[in-house]
Amino acid sequence: MTVGQASGLSSAEIIHRSFWLHQFLEPCIIYRRFTRINLRMNHRLIPDVLRPIAEKIEIQERISETDALALYQSTDLNALGMMANVVRERKNSNYASYIHNRYINYSNICILSCQFCAFAARKRDPNAFEYAIDEIVRVVKEALPLGITEVHMVGGLHPTLKKDWYLDLLRELHALDPQLHIKAFTAIEVRHLAQRIFRLSIREMLELLREYGLGSITGGGAEIFDPIVRDTICRGKETAAEWLDVHRIWHEMGGRSTCTMLYGHIETLAHRVDHLSQLRQLQDETGGFTGFVPFAFEPQTTILAHIKAATAIEQLRNLAVSRIYLDNIDHITAYWVSIGLPLAQVSLSYGVDDLHGTILEEKIFHMAGATTPQQQTVAALEHAIREAGREPVQRDSHYRHVDSSKNGSATGARSAEAEFACV
Repeated sequence: MTVGQASGLSSAEIIHRSFWLHQFLEPCIIYRRFTRINLRMNHRLIPDVLRPIAEKIEIQERISETDALALYQSTDLNALGMMANVVRERKNSNYASYIHNRYINYSNICILSCQFCAFAARKRDPNAFEYAIDEIVRVVKEALPLGITEVHMVGGLHPTLKKDWYLDLLRELHALDPQLHIKAFTAIEVRHLAQRIFRLSIREMLELLREYGLGSITGGGAEIFDPIVRDTICRGKETAAEWLDVHRIWHEMGGRSTCTMLYGHIETLAHRVDHLSQLRQLQDETGGFTGFVPFAFEPQTTILAHIKAATAIEQLRNLAVSRIYLDNIDHITAYWVSIGLPLAQVSLSYGVDDLHGTILEEKIFHMAGATTPQQQTVAALEHAIREAGREPVQRDSHYRHVDSSKNGSATGARSAEAEFACV
């Protein structure tokens, strides 16, 4: 099966994708063969205005916020890709990873009404849904023989589910297979559960959930940290400081986490840089982030539908700048559910080293209007990675490489700590 077939592409779209591969990947592949020896760039391919930044990257000097803004403003996409791949290959060699996972959106009933969100609903809304524990356990049990190593669960801020519901859910999922990694709840869900449901401090509640089988808390909900932007697109949600504090607490508990950004709506390039800066600062403080996953805004079915969707070029630019700027975070993930597998494949030459997971089901982006498939096979992901000239490897929830022939045993030096991971 080709990537085109796996992604449901027409012949015309496959031809268009081939043009993208020739136009954007070829210079970077030539560059990658060259840099495998000494990780230096051909400065003739870098515009004069970006050469001081390229020199910083080569000597592993941290770039500034001003540098990051200059990268965002550049129209030379291939130059950004070359610079991003120096960082990528320095950190991850030629590997590109994926995780074999199953998504569960357990309910979309939510007390908030974020302007950008087409997922959330009130209890009486016709599109509201809520799965029972036995339904969730059944679909996860059915996915175990497929070889999944992780179940990923997020939902709305449900107003009536009780403490015991969440504890029973975790306990029953953990009982299915103690080796299955349970990743659940965004930072705002954590705050909702701690303050309204469990009536405990965030630390106390996280400790309790971990006792019942929770392995990770998802990294969603970061959106854009700027307070004016947040007040416009997600009024009533946690502040940037509160989002960061949940992750800080988890890191202090020994957990590791991924982080996110929702871009391509009303934010400016300066807002993106500020967002990345705050993530880098927390990473300097705790060292707890394992990866970064940016999401392009889906404008189709919300009150922000007038906003033009981010172009493929803008998405590649954002991934490349993120890879260059976030020098203290090891992994950059292209979320194929959002950008599509063909563009995610191209992004492997623009600083990305991870394609997220097989997914099996996803509702949040698709209820917002995404038209990508809702799952990918391991074969399709590995084929996409090989087509891009990378070496595919399955990973676990901690980004450690997995030998899938040995029941998902992880390899590498990282300890088996719980981590946050992303929506």
